[in-house]
Amino acid sequence: MATEPGVQSGDRMEALLQAVLAVSAGLDLQSTLRRIVEVAMDLADARYGALSEVDADGRVLQFLPVGIDAETQARIGPLPVGLGLLGVVLTDTEPLRLDDLSRHPASVGFPAHHPPMRSFLGVQVRGHGQVFGRLYLTEKRSGGPFTDEDERVVQALAGAAGIAIDNARLYEQARRRERRLAAVGEVTAALLAGPDIEAALQVIAARARELVGADDALVGLPAPDDGSDVSESLVALRVTIAVGDRATSLLGGLVPVAGTTMGEVFQDRVPRSVDRLRSALGAQWGPALALPLGAGEEIRGVLMVVRRPGAPRFDAEDLRIVAWFADQAALALRQAEIQLDEREIEVLADRDRIARDLHDHVIQRLFGIGLRMQGTQRRAVGRAALVADRLTEHIDELQDVITDIRTAIFDLHGAAPVAPRTSRATGRPAAAGSRLRMELHELITELTAEAPLRTAVRMSGPIDLVASDLAQHARAAVREMVSNAVRHARADDLVVTVSVAEDLVIEVRDDGIGLPATVARSGLHGLAERAASVGGRFSIGSTPEGGTRATWSAPLPARSRP
Repeated sequence: MATEPGVQSGDRMEALLQAVLAVSAGLDLQSTLRRIVEVAMDLADARYGALSEVDADGRVLQFLPVGIDAETQARIGPLPVGLGLLGVVLTDTEPLRLDDLSRHPASVGFPAHHPPMRSFLGVQVRGHGQVFGRLYLTEKRSGGPFTDEDERVVQALAGAAGIAIDNARLYEQARRRERRLAAVGEVTAALLAGPDIEAALQVIAARARELVGADDALVGLPAPDDGSDVSESLVALRVTIAVGDRATSLLGGLVPVAGTTMGEVFQDRVPRSVDRLRSALGAQWGPALALPLGAGEEIRGVLMVVRRPGAPRFDAEDLRIVAWFADQAALALRQAEIQLDEREIEVLADRDRIARDLHDHVIQRLFGIGLRMQGTQRRAVGRAALVADRLTEHIDELQDVITDIRTAIFDLHGAAPVAPRTSRATGRPAAAGSRLRMELHELITELTAEAPLRTAVRMSGPIDLVASDLAQHARAAVREMVSNAVRHARADDLVVTVSVAEDLVIEVRDDGIGLPATVARSGLHGLAERAASVGGRFSIGSTPEGGTRATWSAPLPARSRP
């Protein structure tokens, strides 16, 4: 389609009309941009051509050269970004035609390995009053400078090219919306599918990468060096999800919080669009978008999409798309935390029910049988030595069974949660599995072992979820209250009740002589002070039946309530 010297004007216009039709026929943006350059080179008989696509603010989105082979381009290095002579075409609405571009005041020269270029023709590509880019032609094949007619023909082509680019962009936006709607449905289905949050995050990262044309997508979650929850001591983020060509090498990598784009976004919670990513994963990076997962103090990680060096930077529409996926990823992580808490509470509640049934039904029945056998033993002594010996043997065996069942109850209450130590999907450490319930059982057994008391212990609610500082107060309160009853109550029965709901409540009730008129208040005063220090209360008094009831309570933090 090249125009030879001496071609008549009518033939040139016919070629232009055919070129306009060819350019306008395409809807794929990348194909349309390349076709514009190729057609312009043919019409003006140019050896080299290029088109720089710009956004509404005049920033170069991509630079597309034609005529320079890939090997030469690799030796030249990074593509131009619209500075020097190339930028003049953008600021000046008139075409720029030069016999020797090196003599223009704005020329900044060529890098090493760049082919020689003298003649130059540059025009703006406009449509609907908007500048879409700049079209450049250099080195007329027939020798000499570009002509007035070359300028008119290329400028006419640029006008048609602007409309073609606008149409291609609208088509691309429509396709994006269609793909985005499909992606929204897929992400929603993944979030509703169940507890596999890692799979949901994988879908989110994959669709974000696809919709914005990124090479890789990453999700970085907190990786505290001491195994604790997210705190000021956080020094790195771990790549928990990686999608793309380099996913295998990136997955599991640590990104320092200090001095990296991902770390800065996690710290200040401000999205970033950068031309070149600062990272520490040992890969070469180009443009990137990094967005926080969550808002305010609820940030849980960072979603990042990355292109290779030299690729077009991300635009405002890309940022909006990735922001939506970041919101969905934050929602998925929040759901993972809720599911983890709910599962742990369900397991603890189930263990509590089993232990309560064992204690209330089996242990009490075995204890009653043992008491009756002891009575039979006392009546049989001196009359039937053999029967007495056999009863003693049976009582010992029965006591062993009771001990084994109590051990099973303690194990049920004190076993570590079934959740892993750290959730891979959320980066959030699982609960440490407090042994408060078992520790209280053991403490009560220790205090009452040598006392002539029938002791009943009743516990309800997720006691093992009580925070460690409040658990320490609870152990001290139980020790003081039970030891007081053992030493001073002269009781036959002692009932210790520990429950967790809105408050942690500990009640110790006996059927002894009641509270004396004069009693040493040092221990009781300590219980009251301990309760007050955590916003709780302590009370003690005689019961209508003649015994004593002591109650120690403290409110639970909202996050610890069942």
